[in-house]
Amino acid sequence: MVKNETNKAQQFIKVGYALFVILAIYHLLINKNVIDCATNLGIALIFDPFNQQVSWNNRPKWQRTWLIVHVLIVITVLVIGLLNK
Repeated sequence: MVKNETNKAQQFIKVGYALFVILAIYHLLINKNVIDCATNLGIALIFDPFNQQVSWNNRPKWQRTWLIVHVLIVITVLVIGLLNK
């Protein structure tokens, strides 16, 4: 029973991550609002799409790289948005 609840929670987390990334792309391409794009990309990081039970040091290198690149994209988009205001 606990395993089934864990799988449902992990699916919810992955869907949340994907939805906020899609919303960020929408704000960037359709609304042309860079600040909202950066905000939604940052919120997407709350929904860590990987197994949250695994500590940072024990995660595969590609997962750590993915999350670091995501943070760098958020910072870059935010700075671009703030400089264009």
